[in-house]
Amino acid sequence: MQASRSTINDIFNQNKVLEIPFFQRSYVWNDDQWERFLEDMEMVSETNKPYFLGSVILKQQPTQSNQSVGDRRTVIDGQQRLTTLSIFFKVLSLKLQNAYFNNIFRLPLANNQIALQHNHNDIEAFNRVQNLEEEVELKETDHISRAYEYFRIHLDTNSINPQNILTNIMFVGIDLSHDDDEQQIFDTINSLGVKLTTAELLKNYFFGRNDYDAYLEYWQNVFEANDDCKEYWDTEIVAGRIRRHFIDLFFYSFLQIKIQDSQYNVSTEDKKLFTKVDGLFDSYKRFMQEYAIDKTTFIKEIKEYALLFKDNFDLSVLDSELPASSGMERMNAIVFGLENTTLIPYLLFVLKNVTDKNEQSSIFSFLEAYIMRRMVCHANTKNYNSLFSENLILNRILSRDSLKQYLENRATDNNYLPSDNDLKEGFLNSRLVNKQSTGILYFLESKARNRNLHSTGLLGLKSYTLEHVMPKKWENNWPAVNSPEEKNRRYRVLMTLGNLTILPSSLNSSIRDGAWDVKKNGTPTKPGLIQYAAGLETFSQYLQNDEWNESTIVERSVFLADLAIDFWSIQ
Repeated sequence: MQASRSTINDIFNQNKVLEIPFFQRSYVWNDDQWERFLEDMEMVSETNKPYFLGSVILKQQPTQSNQSVGDRRTVIDGQQRLTTLSIFFKVLSLKLQNAYFNNIFRLPLANNQIALQHNHNDIEAFNRVQNLEEEVELKETDHISRAYEYFRIHLDTNSINPQNILTNIMFVGIDLSHDDDEQQIFDTINSLGVKLTTAELLKNYFFGRNDYDAYLEYWQNVFEANDDCKEYWDTEIVAGRIRRHFIDLFFYSFLQIKIQDSQYNVSTEDKKLFTKVDGLFDSYKRFMQEYAIDKTTFIKEIKEYALLFKDNFDLSVLDSELPASSGMERMNAIVFGLENTTLIPYLLFVLKNVTDKNEQSSIFSFLEAYIMRRMVCHANTKNYNSLFSENLILNRILSRDSLKQYLENRATDNNYLPSDNDLKEGFLNSRLVNKQSTGILYFLESKARNRNLHSTGLLGLKSYTLEHVMPKKWENNWPAVNSPEEKNRRYRVLMTLGNLTILPSSLNSSIRDGAWDVKKNGTPTKPGLIQYAAGLETFSQYLQNDEWNESTIVERSVFLADLAIDFWSIQ
């Protein structure tokens, strides 16, 4: 076994066949990974600095006398990254009409054969992409084709410097001989659990043998005081496909706050590097070393912010009724229930610097209005990281009025504040994923609910499911439509918020797809909407309707929009 620092050119060296085991799992990366990958490529293009992309384990295959290429390696680890690299460079080659970068991933000495040989699930799609001679749209829905389409649409050649990428993307290349046990090595690298966490690395960096008292005061009492404390910091959340612990969320957020502090004058280039989730420990080290951070002062601030974090960020809010009043409970539901963890640095900054609880509440209320309006309008969240980890902190936005003014001034960029008209259009037309729709309706319900009139409380956000009132499978039990135009309109409106409601329990499948009367009243053995939705302020009035159709959906969309304009006021 040999391990070395390897570039793309070292791995794809024009004389090496890389074979993914034929019955290996399929390529599974999705939009979240492609977006992050593209951002990494743009950053390396701009900064021209080395960037670590993980390990690649290759196992040498015995040479056969009839092989056109003698160097053949099995890909033990790195399938997803190598596949993505190949697709990325293929799209780049097509856009630039430059065969050089395309040829890196082919073997000129073996009839221009594709260097990466894929598994049985993906070989057809992968080869189809690699053999394209011009940029075309692909309609296929497999992950390989979708990756190609993602880069075809989002890759901006003006933001990419291919030579910087080829020079600076680094791997730990591990080469195994044909008699090495690849399973044992793979398991050792990935599964022994000996990898130190960011927090453990930072603890060892901040405290030496002679710092025991400081360790007790500023670390153990904060992060390791007792089992409950440890359990809190070990709390794991899932955002997209990424799993993160509270302690990692805290240290990331704290660093984002500190690098915006004017006293340190951190360069724009370094700020961009320090915003990467990967390599957080190295970012801390570099920040402290290059910007002469006093360690004693720094660890005292860590304690102050960490205690604030622990007192305010709470995952259990998803299990209980959400109050109508603005505050951290509603912010927690947005952050953890609707996967908006990019808000955390700014929320922590506000908690530390705004001591007036009324002003805090006003800021949180406006933040909720901003986030929820944009969610209804299906606005892009790509720039949230720069907004909440950089701009609002750098500009010390610490009041509702300054937040309102700052966001109103973003009217022409991606962080725009949707108007009341935008919001109404969103309720009428937006087609959202289930989690967003559930969250929007739940947040409206928690505001609209008159708790004095209900004997039972609203459940937690996690307890509700989403129901299409007019079902997606409407053809069998709902009135027919007479023209393609009417049919298209029905398909459009049934996916909008006006046709959706939250329910504390899923309907039986026979009720879910039944006619309106059956769906509303249920059967003697299977309850319908009257039982599950009668207490919902956002839907119960419609249970008196004799029919549910496109006009009713539009009517309810307007009703919900009016509630949202009132509850999420930006005046």
